[in-house]
Amino acid sequence: LASEIIREKILHKTREEIPYAVAVVLEEFKEEPDKNFTVIRATILVERDSQKRIIIGQGGRMLKEIGQKARIEIEKMLSRKVYLELWVKVKENWRQDERVLKELGY
Repeated sequence: LASEIIREKILHKTREEIPYAVAVVLEEFKEEPDKNFTVIRATILVERDSQKRIIIGQGGRMLKEIGQKARIEIEKMLSRKVYLELWVKVKENWRQDERVLKELGY
């Protein structure tokens, strides 16, 4: 669910600039019970470098805003604080790669 929330925020913020050529892979989802927070590390996959630049935005502003909005919604869902770390990675033609699609659960 966390990956879908992140993806939703990307699509909402970028609207038509980023078509549906974006996927979110959860690299880590670890609850820290003694510290009362959850660590989430995710990679945002895009097909082209131009899409990566759009998602990161000038000075990282777009990625920061996407991360903040996603973190707030995930915190509400989990009822606890969340440390959310996002990375953007270009993987050309990932939508045509059956191995990648299987890894993503498609």
